[in-house]
Amino acid sequence: MVRVENVSKYFGDIKAVDGLSFEVLEGEILGFLGPNGAGKTTAMRILTCFFPPTSGRVTVGGFDVVKDSDEVRRIIGYMPEHVPLYRDMTVQDALDFVAHAKGYRRQARKRFTEAVIEETGLGDVRKRLIGHLSKGYRQRVGLAQALIGEPKVLILDEPTVGLDPRQIAEVRRLIKNMAGRRTVILSTHILPEVQMTCSRVVIINQGKIAASGTPQKLTTQMRGGSQLVLKAVAPRGKLRELLESLAHVKKVKLREAEEVPAPSEDSETNRLCEFLVETSTLSPEVNSTIAETIVRRGWQLIELYEVGMTLEEIFLRVIASDSVEPDSSGSHLEKLSSTEGRA
Repeated sequence: MVRVENVSKYFGDIKAVDGLSFEVLEGEILGFLGPNGAGKTTAMRILTCFFPPTSGRVTVGGFDVVKDSDEVRRIIGYMPEHVPLYRDMTVQDALDFVAHAKGYRRQARKRFTEAVIEETGLGDVRKRLIGHLSKGYRQRVGLAQALIGEPKVLILDEPTVGLDPRQIAEVRRLIKNMAGRRTVILSTHILPEVQMTCSRVVIINQGKIAASGTPQKLTTQMRGGSQLVLKAVAPRGKLRELLESLAHVKKVKLREAEEVPAPSEDSETNRLCEFLVETSTLSPEVNSTIAETIVRRGWQLIELYEVGMTLEEIFLRVIASDSVEPDSSGSHLEKLSSTEGRA
């Protein structure tokens, strides 16, 4: 649905965007992340036809943002970080005006206006002047403007700024419900927001793609594998030896252990053991092998689950490195050999 191919943008001698390449699939919600000054807003303005790229090509829904900018504008909705609003108009009149500016006739304007008012929870303030609304409600009006016309692609720059926790949760739910119906590119500094709403993330730093993929995939790339928490009732020493002998297990660390009153044929006392197990690969087969081996020994498996890195940890580790290399899909991934094993 959205394809960015080797896009760069200069402002005089300053290169704001440097060779960006990524793709957003139809119905996908993509988190677009980066520190201040990384080039996120510039990239989003290129996507929304605010200005052309210096080099490279961008298509939205098959339309070129330079050659077919009118067609691109018809299928996108854009909510900038600082939303331009007509503060002396009522919510309903302002949304009707936006629909009119987009070229819709009266009947369609009414249908679209009613739909976005309901979708964004603006029914109680539809007759109030926008200038008299709280910042949270003004953000909702900005989102409603972007939704006018049922756009196929929605580009949101910091959509929850100024909202209270309840409103943030409502907007998150609204965005998440768009999955499959709309293609959404979401830029935000609230990293848990991305973790809860986005299926994939692109992290940009110094105008370049620093990392790209699902949070799970990025966790694996950061650590060079996966990290599992294992709880079982077993002889602690023998369980540890068993885990360390398995293929793809890199490191086993004891988290806690306590004695339990359970009979055992082994010389060691059965304990409720909790281990942190680092593996060299992300594969369900590794988990299955660990579980089956423990059960075959007659020990009791309590829990076995994967522990992922938070998006904040991934973000900070990515932007802390100046060394990046392209992966097989053309994006860039951080070289983490120097930090591997310290997660």
